[in-house]
Amino acid sequence: MGSSNIKLYYFLILSICFLGACSPKVNQQVESERNKVLRVMSYNIHHCNPPSKAKEGVIDVDAIVKAIAQQKPDFVALQEVDVNTKRSGNINQAVLLATKLKMNFYFGKAIDHDGGDYGVAILSRFPLSAQQTFMLPKNNDAKAEQRILAIATAEIAKGVFIRFASTHLDAQRSEENRILQAKELNRLTAKETLPLILAGDLNADPGSESIRIFDSNFTRICSDCSFTIPAINPGKTIDHIGFKTGNPFKVVSHEVVPERYASDHLPVVAVLQLEK
Repeated sequence: MGSSNIKLYYFLILSICFLGACSPKVNQQVESERNKVLRVMSYNIHHCNPPSKAKEGVIDVDAIVKAIAQQKPDFVALQEVDVNTKRSGNINQAVLLATKLKMNFYFGKAIDHDGGDYGVAILSRFPLSAQQTFMLPKNNDAKAEQRILAIATAEIAKGVFIRFASTHLDAQRSEENRILQAKELNRLTAKETLPLILAGDLNADPGSESIRIFDSNFTRICSDCSFTIPAINPGKTIDHIGFKTGNPFKVVSHEVVPERYASDHLPVVAVLQLEK
């Protein structure tokens, strides 16, 4: 082999070794940075029962799947999720939605309902761990429904973990339970050391006392958010996304999605960047 050919041979070997050693690291770095930009959705899905079909008891899981898939979220906080209830055809909506969307999930049960379970859920593009469900306080009113906080840990990049939570606060006209529950959310999350995003149907307008309490511990994605309910001619903002104040999140964008068929609530979507 001539000297020029030998030089070419060693150059090719070194090039292959260099590419083999460096490319995966570069790709991992790009993926790591990309994963620190998170698309987050909050969606009260009305047990997959489109309001226009409520009288017929129609369950349209695919409509919810389509509404979520179009936004390509990394995390979704779901409320009003049925698991094996008669009214929804004895299907596990948490499992079905996660399967169709190819996402991981955690279901948090709030109450027994119609032969099955009813509560909130988390969908995640990332594997979930340390899942927990916490019961939220309520008064002694017979109409006061048990509400919960569901929370889990996700590794969004190599060695980078966050906590993500879904909740649904009391819906009664009186604000007493929502105030109790907002205080409990703050108490439950006070010692969280990981960056924390909490989203859900808080059943409270931005100017309410319960939101003021929530805002004392969380930074909501917008101070003047668009209306989220009802889906047709919305007039109230009660679906919110926030992160624990002091966490290194930057709000890149937020919007209320005009999806008016699938649920009585409009989905809320935020893009957050983790800046560390």
